[in-house]
Amino acid sequence: QVQLVEFGGGSVQAGGSLRLSCAAPGRTGYPMGWFRQAPGKGRDFVASISVSGNLKYYADSVKGRFTISRDKAQNTVYLQMNSLKPEDTDVYFCAADVKGAQGMGGRTATIDYWGQGTQVTVSS
Repeated sequence: QVQLVEFGGGSVQAGGSLRLSCAAPGRTGYPMGWFRQAPGKGRDFVASISVSGNLKYYADSVKGRFTISRDKAQNTVYLQMNSLKPEDTDVYFCAADVKGAQGMGGRTATIDYWGQGTQVTVSS
């Protein structure tokens, strides 16, 4: 079992920035990603990153505004969110999936591990 612990959600005005963190204590070697979910809706892919950190994938809606990165020594993945918009308001979930970073958005139903979620609220 892999436990994913998220930090960094909160409230910000439109145009502002937030950074989310996801720690996997004692665990290495998993491709990881971020998803987000609005009340009553499914989880949408945001970004994913390979084990090496060299391969990164983004949803079109966040390209150029969000950056995913990882610190392998700390077993932590980050999501830097800039130029936030009210439509970015959601609960954000960290994910770890041995099947890989590429195509993670199409495998929501079979993701190996999820974090508990953290609320991001962007006001206009």
